[in-house]
Amino acid sequence: MNKIAMYGLICGLVFYSCNNTTSKEKETVSSTTAAEISSENPLIFPEEVYFKSLRQVTFGGDNAEAYWSFDDQQLVFQSNYKKWGVDCDQMFVMNVNDTFEDSQPPMVSTGLGRTTCAYFLPDNKHIIYASTHLGGELCPEVPLRENGNYVWPIYDTYDIFMADLDGNIVKQLTNEVGYDAEPTVSPKGDKIVFTSTRSGDLELYTMNIDGSDVKQITNELGYDGGAFFSSDGSKIIFRSSRPKTEAEIKKYKDLLANGLVEPTDMELYICNADGSDMRQLTFLGNANWSPFFHPSGEKVLFSSNYEAEMGFPFNLYMIDIDGKNLKRVTHSKTFDAFPVFSNDGKYLVFSSNRNNGGTRDTNLFIAEWQD
Repeated sequence: MNKIAMYGLICGLVFYSCNNTTSKEKETVSSTTAAEISSENPLIFPEEVYFKSLRQVTFGGDNAEAYWSFDDQQLVFQSNYKKWGVDCDQMFVMNVNDTFEDSQPPMVSTGLGRTTCAYFLPDNKHIIYASTHLGGELCPEVPLRENGNYVWPIYDTYDIFMADLDGNIVKQLTNEVGYDAEPTVSPKGDKIVFTSTRSGDLELYTMNIDGSDVKQITNELGYDGGAFFSSDGSKIIFRSSRPKTEAEIKKYKDLLANGLVEPTDMELYICNADGSDMRQLTFLGNANWSPFFHPSGEKVLFSSNYEAEMGFPFNLYMIDIDGKNLKRVTHSKTFDAFPVFSNDGKYLVFSSNRNNGGTRDTNLFIAEWQD
């Protein structure tokens, strides 16, 4: 789904906020202190000890969900930057050292409908992504409120496609009625995990790279989505909003019947790649989402507003896969999300409202990571 929609909620409110989170005890990493790092790089806040360096990649619009090629030489991401000639999210590809302050990356989606969640395939020459273009050439409407509550649209015209880096669609991977989106690829290069409403609920499925052997791996009522494999392909981490009370269940079902979900109460779940041994990882409250495995496979990075009193800010956190040792990674007053490690574990790309000149722009940043 178009998770950049989360920005609408955050950006609409964030400029009236002030961050009352106190600084935690500063850590040192290697021989370089956080203060030294931040003084050398104004993009890094003093407490952000895991960033050895930080570079801004985009400079306008909403840019998010950047994913690395298997050889770490390129990234594919989605953007709605109107200066690039798009009216809603489309897919763009970049080389790892590119920046786009005065230039434009090549678009690799059709330019029609709305797209989300592109991911490289192991050959580094093809991507997969979800698109609504078969349902119409125009951008579908984006409702942000339902009965006063913030919502995400679940477009039933989303299907998953495979394309080359020239933007040519070479295969349609899903053609079921309903929402098929949020695909990501196992680092082993053999499986895709995605979210679908084909069962009547928002569940996770896996399939082979060619779209065959589709298997449902979640089956509890609620929105299961935003899933990623661990680096060895053995585990899956995802976000979920699972209603429990009768009122919550009715509200969820009513929204889903209208193609909507309310993403303000989500926790992280982890399971084996076949769906077995599923368990809840976080119990923090508010919205915990966009998880991604640390290269060690023993930790997970994610975005959360659990410390916020008014729904913002969102920052990046890290937690062990046994639910222990929660640590804060970023210290923004606005919005940090979509953390994704390079395959070699040396770099982290994420989206942030930092350094946007007081606008609502959300840009891509690449950090050199240090544990």
